[in-house]
Amino acid sequence: MEQIKELAELIERNVAVDGTYDTSISGLRFVRTTQISEPVYSVYEPSLCVVAQGSKLVMLGEESYQYDSASYLTASVHLPITGQIIKASPDKPYLCVNLQLDMNQIFEVVQSSSQVISNDSPGRGLVISLVNDSLLEAVLRLIRLLETPQDIPILADGIKREIIYRILQNDRNDSLKHFALVGSQAQRIAKVIGVLNREFAQPLKVDELAKEARMSSSSFYHHFKEVTGMSPIQFQKQLRLQEARRLLLTENLEAAEAAFQVGYESPSHFNREYSRKFGLSPMKDIRRLREMLS
Repeated sequence: MEQIKELAELIERNVAVDGTYDTSISGLRFVRTTQISEPVYSVYEPSLCVVAQGSKLVMLGEESYQYDSASYLTASVHLPITGQIIKASPDKPYLCVNLQLDMNQIFEVVQSSSQVISNDSPGRGLVISLVNDSLLEAVLRLIRLLETPQDIPILADGIKREIIYRILQNDRNDSLKHFALVGSQAQRIAKVIGVLNREFAQPLKVDELAKEARMSSSSFYHHFKEVTGMSPIQFQKQLRLQEARRLLLTENLEAAEAAFQVGYESPSHFNREYSRKFGLSPMKDIRRLREMLS
């Protein structure tokens, strides 16, 4: 496909070495890597990911999602994921475009284009769809603006809206409409997810979260798990362990101190859950990561 070939060429023109790079277009970044990666633990924000070359595997809870140049990923809400580049080489590096999605823009597109919103539950906040020419052409036009910086302030937002429109034309991305709709069930779940992302170190009180979402506890639990693939406590655990790992790696903390900072009361409980998640005890895992980075 010529569009995919051009997309790869544009990324390589802007990214010379491996890494993740922000661009002069707000919310647009490129990813390039020449080797298969270790699992990387992060939080996806509402975004579109289009692969020009290579392949990536994403784990959300117990579910796996694989995408490549024939497909694209959309995230409708902030979700803790495990990502791994599974196809890349020096000759054919993994090349990806990531575009943050603005919920206000999505809402505007839904309103102005009279998009139909089903009464069904929004479903998962992570969706893999088949790529199409219309979406690719809009993404290419956005990236081409990097060659004419003076056009970015005038044209970028309009192209972003077109990209959103192309995404919303796919029935599999109905969840984006739900999350953008003010007062919707999905948006109330997204608000609670935002609270958990900010306050993951605090004790989890499902009844209070349900009240925040204006749902019964049982209804909240059901809908939260439907969107995230995890229970609230599993979701909080993912966030806690990912942040603890970051603290151990970047701030040189002792395991017990990191455990307390992310909300664990028992260091031994933290050690068990960390080992279950990352395959090694905290100190052994951090030692291995530092050796890999050195």
